[in-house]
Amino acid sequence: MRDAVIVDAVRTPIGKGKPGGALSGVHPVDLHAHAIRSLIERTGIDPAVVDDVISGAVGQIGEQSGNTARWAALAAGLPESVPAVTVDRQCGSSQQAIHFAAQGVIAGAYDVVIASGIESMSRIPIGSQAAGRDFLGPGVAARYPEGLVPQGISAELIAQRWNLSREQLDAFAAESHRRTATAWSDGRFAAEVAPIKVDSVEVNGDESVRPSTTPEVLAGLKPAFKADIWQQRFPDLDWRITAGNSSPVNDGSAAVLITSSETAARLGLRPRARLHSFAVVGDDPLFMLTGIIPATRKVLDRAGLTLADIDAFEVNEAFASVVLAWQAETGADLSRVNVNGGATAIGHPLGASGARLMTTLLGVLEQTGGRYGLQTMCEAGGLANATIIERL
Repeated sequence: MRDAVIVDAVRTPIGKGKPGGALSGVHPVDLHAHAIRSLIERTGIDPAVVDDVISGAVGQIGEQSGNTARWAALAAGLPESVPAVTVDRQCGSSQQAIHFAAQGVIAGAYDVVIASGIESMSRIPIGSQAAGRDFLGPGVAARYPEGLVPQGISAELIAQRWNLSREQLDAFAAESHRRTATAWSDGRFAAEVAPIKVDSVEVNGDESVRPSTTPEVLAGLKPAFKADIWQQRFPDLDWRITAGNSSPVNDGSAAVLITSSETAARLGLRPRARLHSFAVVGDDPLFMLTGIIPATRKVLDRAGLTLADIDAFEVNEAFASVVLAWQAETGADLSRVNVNGGATAIGHPLGASGARLMTTLLGVLEQTGGRYGLQTMCEAGGLANATIIERL
């Protein structure tokens, strides 16, 4: 029976997703190409043997449109014979790309695949692909007559349902910054990041990290989503979600090389981890971000493992309330969750985040000597992916 293994994974530094951010001057195709090219160079693989490039992107409009994966592959120097496709499972797009790649290898449809992701939020602002468009349609409106809400309101509803205080949310966010800053100072990100030159200046670190952030500093921030329209609809909300306990907007890309053990041996490659189990679920689109709870249960059941078997977790920090609600439901030990910090500090370049988390999870397992790692991400529309890997 064929398996799927990760040979290597790499990411760019994560820049602030606004004009003037460290990576804002880089076209998203070229930013994406940098991760793909770095992966090829690190592994020494002949790019002609790549069967497909499967990439995630959320803002598939403007500079990230027209099957952006194809153009990134060509910009990275891959032969014209190598195909590419772009997928959209919202924030989990590149985690889904990893699933598709691994499933293709296991099925025998592929031998060597690159799974990757891109998002340049400084150049393609969040929501650009949906702005001014009725993308839900009358059928969804009829099913949810009270209307759906933006993710920030979903994060508020989650904080209320799980009784998460503003103090808890801010403490979690401050700890994420502390862990990320410590990981950088200890050199734990050195192996996963491919520095990039922008206008002759080398960008080699994550731009959104704030080492001096404290819960007291975060307590001074105002609620980010407290608008009249939402106060009228949800008069009982305490409004606890701020820019400080949410992920920022960011630019970045990441890429993962996936093959089978047999192919890796034939090509002289050394796998770092086995892709063990996969799950994807749908959940309540009003709460939207809670799918990671059933996704975690589903992937553990498929793997025949328990929570205690998992040595490291990467749970995307779209909002602090999402991770804390997940922890309350699963009982996971937070000391094993986002060990090197999470998206609150590192950043959340939407379509790239799934591959970025996988890159970080590999490093954490190797740094700690852990065997199993579990990654899960909440996604717009009430979706979530979960993946378990086994370090080799």
